[in-house]
Amino acid sequence: MANKPASGTGKSWLAASFKAGTTTTISPKHAPSALPSKAAAPRALPSATSAAMQGAAPALTRSAPLRPQEKLFAKGASMPTGVGLESSRVRERMVQRIAAQGTEHPAVLAAMGRVERHKFVDTALVNQAYEDTSLPIGLGQTISKPSVVARMLALLLERTDAPLGRVLEIGTGCGYQAAVLSHVAREVYSMERLKGLHDKARANLRGLQRPNIHLLFGDGFEGYPAGGPYAAIISAAGGEAVPQTWIDQLAVGGRLVAPTQTASGQQSLLVIDKTATGLLQHILEPVLFVPLRSGVA
Repeated sequence: MANKPASGTGKSWLAASFKAGTTTTISPKHAPSALPSKAAAPRALPSATSAAMQGAAPALTRSAPLRPQEKLFAKGASMPTGVGLESSRVRERMVQRIAAQGTEHPAVLAAMGRVERHKFVDTALVNQAYEDTSLPIGLGQTISKPSVVARMLALLLERTDAPLGRVLEIGTGCGYQAAVLSHVAREVYSMERLKGLHDKARANLRGLQRPNIHLLFGDGFEGYPAGGPYAAIISAAGGEAVPQTWIDQLAVGGRLVAPTQTASGQQSLLVIDKTATGLLQHILEPVLFVPLRSGVA
């Protein structure tokens, strides 16, 4: 949602009514592990032709080290799964473009490669799902560019190894970023203020089997203290300042990444590290996100 362009008999596990401040946990049975396994780099093979012709023992050649995005798909590069937009090759190319732009965190790239972005956009826009562009998702909101999602997650993981602990996401949108987050965090609490988008994310995430995603319908300004303190907080909307409630719910040693309006009036990425002695703030590159608003609708 960023970077513009009570159960009863007979009801399903997701057929509950929602009010502001309520939580939905996406928790089907037989859920996969939170982190993907790393693909092994192929061993170099001996080049024997010229050595054999001269009667010498074949020499072993040493291949160049694989870049992170190459390691992810090294095992199955010749055997992609699925066809069309379901093909792993489509996501592989997206991941390679992200890495070429400078985001090379292995856990982030692996997570981006596992989540099918086209399942989170409207049918009319699926052909653009793997382009590095934001797309409308309704109600005046957008799904962020893949490169921006990857950049912000890499910032969260910059000083620590995956998986993160509990993460609070402000602005669920269509649920795509929450899905990616679920592969690099133990628990994801994702809050959305717009009921229509909260319901859309719930539908989009239903079949992904990610039991560590907890969907919240409520005012993002208030955060979700019941799930805190959080190892990380990430926002998909930007305001003039970061709400104090977010800082209060961030654990000591935790990191917050959010767009914020700078003195020049433009939005930039803000990184806040909470230490035992105070806050460390860093303003990074300019970005363009939807505005942060209070209340529910």
